[in-house]
Amino acid sequence: MTIQTKPALDHVLTAASAQASNEQACAIAKLHFGLSARAKLLAGERDLNFHLHCDDGRQFLLKISNPAEDPNVTDFQNKALLHIQHTDPQLPVQRIHPSSNGLYQVFVELNGQTVLIRLFSFVVGTPLNKVEQPSRVLRQGLGEHLARLGLALRGFFHPAAGHELLWDIKHSSRLKGLVEHIERAEDRQLAQHFLDNFEQHALPHLKRLRAQVIHNDLNFHNVIVDDHDPDVIRNILDFGDMVHAPLINDLAVAASYQLGEQGDPLEQAFAFIEAYDRVCPLEDLEQEILFDLIAARLVMTVVITNWRASMYPENRAYILRNAPLAWSALRRFIQVSRESAQQTIRQICAREVQQ
Repeated sequence: MTIQTKPALDHVLTAASAQASNEQACAIAKLHFGLSARAKLLAGERDLNFHLHCDDGRQFLLKISNPAEDPNVTDFQNKALLHIQHTDPQLPVQRIHPSSNGLYQVFVELNGQTVLIRLFSFVVGTPLNKVEQPSRVLRQGLGEHLARLGLALRGFFHPAAGHELLWDIKHSSRLKGLVEHIERAEDRQLAQHFLDNFEQHALPHLKRLRAQVIHNDLNFHNVIVDDHDPDVIRNILDFGDMVHAPLINDLAVAASYQLGEQGDPLEQAFAFIEAYDRVCPLEDLEQEILFDLIAARLVMTVVITNWRASMYPENRAYILRNAPLAWSALRRFIQVSRESAQQTIRQICAREVQQ
């Protein structure tokens, strides 16, 4: 059975995050998780995230979910993390920890609102977005890890897995009503072009693709690498955009953050795609529409972030953090032949088969 969740456009993305002080976070950690700690609020978009430094030296992340968040959806995320820990215990993903009462999510009254609290692992390292030039080895590692993550989630389901999420490529057509939030006319036309491309080339095939629960947000802010050896991936974070969708969408989302800033925008992503295909071979139809899905994700990034920045100007810088690279890639995507991109992707996958 699938649980009907709230429509994508009017809940978490349009609701302001909760309000809480560092002191309140410390009190929650003590009362519900038995932790004596100092708390520091981290940058965030929808939720409040507090870095906890415990007196005994341990570190955790205390997450106060957006007041509009559906508890069924957070339970879906919790169960998925526990499933991954069981199916691939060596995969470096965020861990979730129970409360003192054995619960993985706790409801708390905070400043007149009922909010949901969860406790996650905190892995020390360097966020990948701080690495100036990610190496080919690192990009290959990301591809392998994402493929392993998909394999770990294969067969997992939850009643809320089909929840509606605007950050879901299969819903790209819904963005047309938000394009108006883009300031420049030529940029609006560019976004519209690739939305039309999605509807023409990708949308008709989505129901024929293999589908499962996917991470759906492997951007560089959600990966922690080793402080001393950035080729070593220490943690994959933020499962808040998980959804049941075509598996290839997971690769398209991640590849959209792998694009080069000069020349052929796809060239830098080839090592990542190749490594993913080595662990989880792409089907023919997936190879055919990967370019279209990457372009659609880039449009999602610029459209949704511009829309949300107009609603929350005080958090504009954080919300728009990925938009400049997405715009740069889109402006160069328009110069890339869809057929040549398809051919290169097919060659990459054929090379893996030959090996």
